Amino acid sequence: MATQSENCEKWIDKYTDLQRIKNASDRDAEIDYQITIAKANLQALGIPTEDLEIKKQ
Repeated sequence: MATQSENCEKWIDKYTDLQRIKNASDRDAEIDYQITIAKANLQALGIPTEDLEIKKQ
């Protein structure tokens, strides 16, 4: 279970990531970068990301 400090850190990071996307000159590149970082973090925790991918129909 996450501590209050860990939860605060998580939400500050999320807020910062969203601000980066909002203010990026190339939003698509920033979104791709954020996805890469999130995917690496999930995989480092042993969480497979393949099933989380949203496929365009």
